[in-house]
Amino acid sequence: MAKAARDTEESRNRITFNSAAVIVVCAIALTFLGLTILFSASASFKQGPFYYLHKQLMGVGLATVVAFVASRVDLEEMRRYVVFIGVASLVLLVLVLVPHLGISVKGSRRWLGYGPLRLQVSEFAKIAMVFCLAHYLAINQTRIGEFRRGYVIPLAIIGGFAGLIVLEPDFGTAALTLSIGVILLFLAGARWRYVLPTIAVAAAGFAVLVIHNPNRLRRFTAFLDVEGNKSSGTYQLYQSLAAFAVGGTEGAGLGQGRQQINFLPEAHTDFIFAVVGEELGLVFTLGVVAVFIIMFIAGLIHLRRAPNLFQFLLVTGCLLLICLQSIINLGVVTGIFPTKGMSLPFISAGLSNLLLMGLLVGVIVNTQRSWPRPVLSRRQRAMKEVVAA
Repeated sequence: MAKAARDTEESRNRITFNSAAVIVVCAIALTFLGLTILFSASASFKQGPFYYLHKQLMGVGLATVVAFVASRVDLEEMRRYVVFIGVASLVLLVLVLVPHLGISVKGSRRWLGYGPLRLQVSEFAKIAMVFCLAHYLAINQTRIGEFRRGYVIPLAIIGGFAGLIVLEPDFGTAALTLSIGVILLFLAGARWRYVLPTIAVAAAGFAVLVIHNPNRLRRFTAFLDVEGNKSSGTYQLYQSLAAFAVGGTEGAGLGQGRQQINFLPEAHTDFIFAVVGEELGLVFTLGVVAVFIIMFIAGLIHLRRAPNLFQFLLVTGCLLLICLQSIINLGVVTGIFPTKGMSLPFISAGLSNLLLMGLLVGVIVNTQRSWPRPVLSRRQRAMKEVVAA
């Protein structure tokens, strides 16, 4: 019996290791694909043929450092700083809205920085929200069924982050943040009769915001007739679909794509998947989708070893930040969803996105290292050290 128990535990540890390793390998593969496409499409960039490639390489280097640091910290010890992390993130979201501090691009204030260095604060606010919410739900897991402790307060945490992101305005990121928060709340054990009305009210609220914003309303109505609005509201989407059509099954070949040179705006960021489709064809585009699916499945397997609710929710949030964001981007580029600026994880050019992805993967690797061992509190660790001495 003892031998069977040891064999079972060793088997679980192997599954945990393989699951986290699969996620890392998938992340590396997607990152290299992004670098390859940026290099291939570099001829279309006004700043020079290697401008975005150099920036992306520096971003990958910084993201690797962030991932390494995140993989080594003590997640349980980090909970001591949850209030500081939450408040600091909210303050930064407020500073983005301050004129002359927040950097405005195309009518939206989403960045802080100086000169060429810019960071999109909402990218890091998403993981801060996940961390704060996971901590709160973990320490109140026996009271999740209560209205105030199990619904009102966690919803206020979610709403605080999502509400400030809406003010930038960035409806897509706010919707992603709200969705992940509600999913974590449900997984923690919140009651259906609280969760379902929240979803309905949130959907109605976003609908009202769209209706009262002429630009977004025009964008949404144009999306309903892509062909008829190809010269105005759906120009970007139409050119994206044209890129997929040109690529076909085999692709035009690396460096042979033409949509990103003369027709497709934001080809290196939000619509980089269309460049993959044009130059590499259907096989590679389906391969990208398959890689994200593999990451999600590997993450689900990894979650089986979670030692407590906090770390379960934290890693679930990290997994959702990767996979839901990829679903939104892929849906936008292929015409399933209305046009919304959102990066494709690991592939799109952009420092903030790369740093966030490095942080998320680092947290998953961190848990792979610690989950085979029991999670001890500081007092328990001190007692263990005393006994060992």
